[in-house]
Amino acid sequence: MACSVSITKQGEENIILLQDNISGCTAEIYSFGALLNTFAVPVDHKPVNVIDGFISMQDAVANVSKGFKSTKLSPFVCRLKNGEYTFNSVAHKIKKFYMGSAAIHGLLFDQSFKVKEHGADEHAAYVVLLYTYNKTDEGFPFGFEMEVTYKLHEENRLLLSTKVTNKAGTAIPISDGWHPYFTFGVKVDELLVQFNSRRMVVFDNGLLPTGDLVPYTTFARTKRFGNTALDNCFELAATNEVSCTIRNPFNGLQLSITPAASYPYLQIFTPNDRRSIAIENLSSVPDAFNNGIGLIVLPPGNATTFETTYQLAIV
Repeated sequence: MACSVSITKQGEENIILLQDNISGCTAEIYSFGALLNTFAVPVDHKPVNVIDGFISMQDAVANVSKGFKSTKLSPFVCRLKNGEYTFNSVAHKIKKFYMGSAAIHGLLFDQSFKVKEHGADEHAAYVVLLYTYNKTDEGFPFGFEMEVTYKLHEENRLLLSTKVTNKAGTAIPISDGWHPYFTFGVKVDELLVQFNSRRMVVFDNGLLPTGDLVPYTTFARTKRFGNTALDNCFELAATNEVSCTIRNPFNGLQLSITPAASYPYLQIFTPNDRRSIAIENLSSVPDAFNNGIGLIVLPPGNATTFETTYQLAIV
């Protein structure tokens, strides 16, 4: 069989390894947070992992909130002003994690998912992870179910799919996204970067959208990233095609990101150490529970799906 999947236990958690046995491409996923911890291909016969992840499951459990590496962003993405919003004329306040005055990165980043299904054949290996949210934060009193699917295809393509099903009995607000950091073994200054943004979301001093958008095409063509510093959200010019590429010019390793129409925004963040770069597919802009930009209102019993694909190649 060309592809395989294996699962090992670490305490109450699972580590899932998807592998293409021909190309040597691998993806390692933690059931904790449904985190993608490794996406690697051989370069000069040595595996190169482009995910800035954790050294172990224990490291992830202890430190996930220090950088939110590879976390799932749901049911809201990035920042929520003062952790407050009003939905159907009822005011709510999130109790979970805050950075400054804003609640950040949703409610699932440190939750344990169950392995619902897994399998492999000649062409792909996959795992489906399941989490049932039972209104554990009084600021989001709406039940929902989430299925996260990782599927490693031929040609080093990794599909990330998230299905959210409303179990609340009433409509619920939903935004969704991912928070991976990518690393290529060199400072981000050296990387060749392209992303097809049309406009940039204007932020205030609290990194919250003002409601304005301005043209931004600085990286419409591939160029050296240099000393660019970003913590910004961009409206993509197109989806269902490659929206972002990052390449190490020294070994030719390139990551391509292709979001479906369900992820029309891209958030990019450069940490101070500049050893990695966060490229976040988002279904909405930050603070969407308040500004409504990209917000999904999901009817009771209905489901919605978000998808993006990562692909590695030597170019």
